[in-house]
Amino acid sequence: MPDRHNAYGQPVGPLLPGWTARPLPPRRAIEGRYCVLEPLDAARHADDLHAAYAQAPDGRDWTYLGVERPADLAGTRAHIERAARSADPMHFAVVDRQSGRAIGTLALMRIDPANGAIEVGSVNFSPLLKHTPMSTEAQHLLMKLAFDELGYRRYEWKCDNFNEPSKRAAMRLGFQFEGVFRQAVVYKGRSRDTAWFSITDGEWPMLRAALERWLAPANFDAEGRQRMALDRFRLPRG
Repeated sequence: MPDRHNAYGQPVGPLLPGWTARPLPPRRAIEGRYCVLEPLDAARHADDLHAAYAQAPDGRDWTYLGVERPADLAGTRAHIERAARSADPMHFAVVDRQSGRAIGTLALMRIDPANGAIEVGSVNFSPLLKHTPMSTEAQHLLMKLAFDELGYRRYEWKCDNFNEPSKRAAMRLGFQFEGVFRQAVVYKGRSRDTAWFSITDGEWPMLRAALERWLAPANFDAEGRQRMALDRFRLPRG
């Protein structure tokens, strides 16, 4: 990108002619091939989510979330009720199209329409959702909403720097690592260094094409196993 300079000879960033604040994300269902993202609703989703999260033998999936694993169904319902009332984060349930059941959640958060920046977070995927095409498609659907429909410029992913699975997931999806904010957050009585990742609108078309090719039915065998890993689709063709 060529340097621009102001009247004082100082370097400045590129102009954004016609830029206006972006719309807020709509609270509506987002349809995919393998899953549907539905605005989180306790009456509709709490029982399914409790059953899905109960598939895990312990609470390690909740270590890096802002809350601990609920002890029982009543606790799960209360947790989902609180999350469903929030506008930012705006939580979605990931619903398996085959079973019709909610098997995980994720959210759009730190929504900044003026600057066109938005973050995906509060990702809580049950064992029924992890390592499936649905888990990737759920992320893809929110990216498409942010970039293609709403016109955001920056899509962020942040996590505890100790959360290695989250960092690997961000890199697999094509996020760029930006660094670590030291002692950025206090949660659960402990200090958190936060790892930052992002995708920009200029990077999105290539990533969108790779995700669409990976998610295509032809990339999976009869048992649902991928034929080619996602990062292979990001390699230059030829």
